[in-house]
Amino acid sequence: MRNRKVTALILAAMMGTASLCIGAGAEELSVDELTFTYVTSPLNVPSIVEKEQGIFAETLGVPVDYAELTSGADQTQALASGDVQVLYAVGGTSIIQSAAAGADIKVLNMYSRSPKAFCLYTKDEGITSPEDLRGKTIAGPTGTNLHELLVSYLATADMTIDDVDYVNMSIPDAKAALDGDSLDVAMVAGAAAYNCEAAGYHKVTDGEGLIKAIIAVAVTEEFYEAHPDVIEKLGQAQDIIADFMTNSEEEALQLAADYLDLDLEAVEEMYSYYDFNTEITDEDIDGFQKTADFMYESGMIEEAYDVTALFFD
Repeated sequence: MRNRKVTALILAAMMGTASLCIGAGAEELSVDELTFTYVTSPLNVPSIVEKEQGIFAETLGVPVDYAELTSGADQTQALASGDVQVLYAVGGTSIIQSAAAGADIKVLNMYSRSPKAFCLYTKDEGITSPEDLRGKTIAGPTGTNLHELLVSYLATADMTIDDVDYVNMSIPDAKAALDGDSLDVAMVAGAAAYNCEAAGYHKVTDGEGLIKAIIAVAVTEEFYEAHPDVIEKLGQAQDIIADFMTNSEEEALQLAADYLDLDLEAVEEMYSYYDFNTEITDEDIDGFQKTADFMYESGMIEEAYDVTALFFD
């Protein structure tokens, strides 16, 4: 009888301990679920690795949803509405435009910098300078790194976007229009740029020396202050992603190649254009300011904007 009582007490203690562990696990985060944006273009290897490996869900310990929003405006609106909690890869132009309009948005850390991955391509080998673009039909997405590239390139010859026939168009549509000879120059990046090169098209310029091509991770200040535990775990998850990309680079690039339906050789070449270091540097802040100045001068925002307001102390 005594042995049965002892056994019962041990089982009760074990069950109690298990309950405490389950309760602690359930209370690990101050949220029940999270939604991240999922953007794979131009060559967002960290996003592909994260989703394929389930790193956010495993590290954070809560269900994770993905919002496949490729438009910067859609991303920042989703953040403002609360439909998305973390913008995992959003362009600097989109962040600045949203903040300048009074939205609550802050840069948590960096995602990538890749000026060489953003390009202007044409079939006309006679286009070799900004002056040669005068009056030409040029297409690409507005309010993006590519838009900034076009404006910056024209400015080297004291030209503005009013000197060309600019059409707002997605990257895939711009590439297709160039293929079909319905425009003179396509503004493309990542796989689309690689495919233009592979097709023998003429590269007018890329972003090197013209733009910083900044992509960042952003949250609202309200979310940051309300959920410091989530922010800490997110940082841990990003470290795991970075470690995987460093220590298992071949596997990471193969995941990207499979997802994007590209040859591994193509992904390896494009990958060399990217800096995926998440640390915010002074050069990054300077890049944000350069972009903000460009946006003000081109009329995308109404007033000059000091980007130091975008960063947490």
